[in-house]
Amino acid sequence: MADPLPLSGVVITFNEADRIERCLRSMLAVCRDVTVVDSQSTDGTPELARRLGARVVDQPWLGFGRQKNLAIEQATQPWVLLLDADEWLEPDAQAALRALFASGAPDTADVFTLPRRTHFLGTVMRFGSFAHEPVHRLFRAHCRHEESPVHERFITDGLRLRVSDIRMEHDTARSEAEYWAKLQRYAGLWAKERAARGKRAAALRGPAAAFAYLLKNLLLRGGLLDGPGAWRFHALHARYAALKYERLRALGGPLPFA
Repeated sequence: MADPLPLSGVVITFNEADRIERCLRSMLAVCRDVTVVDSQSTDGTPELARRLGARVVDQPWLGFGRQKNLAIEQATQPWVLLLDADEWLEPDAQAALRALFASGAPDTADVFTLPRRTHFLGTVMRFGSFAHEPVHRLFRAHCRHEESPVHERFITDGLRLRVSDIRMEHDTARSEAEYWAKLQRYAGLWAKERAARGKRAAALRGPAAAFAYLLKNLLLRGGLLDGPGAWRFHALHARYAALKYERLRALGGPLPFA
């Protein structure tokens, strides 16, 4: 086996025993150490992670931003690779990661974006925003996220950003019903966060967001070419785009002109 990179792998989990192995094996192939921060799983996730060779830290749920920051704090190496339990690096991506470090490029950067490719119930996205979504997942250990409850923003202020071609894979759903339930939870969290900041929504904001999402991803970015599986995925995300503003409108009340 090739020598590990100066890289700590971190992942947060809750009841991910059915899919954590692929994620951890891909990290253990390149990282000097891997830590799982688990929020009290009941399905054997911590035990499986330990058997695979990861260190496990038990931490009741703090919210996405705080939980990921705590995971980053476990890093022992100068660089961090952060994956979700449903994400992984294929062998060609692992080789590209090794080549990146061998090139010396990390000496001139603080953060690399990785293009993330989504898989949805057997459909691999080749077009649209989710075919090569740039995400901040390879970074120096001092970097952090904003501590928001959902869709936490990676703080890039003052950092040296670079783009990489190290593709992450993302198997985003176990079932359509489970995925829609997750999107509904995210919509509620998003709306609460916006309402707490005094934001409100007009009546047509939700339908407009859904239409804009479909126009961009199905037509402008070619998502129609990915076939029926992708159409179902994008339909769920259009519903999610509308639901966010419906929830915000319910929390904040209508605008005077709406």
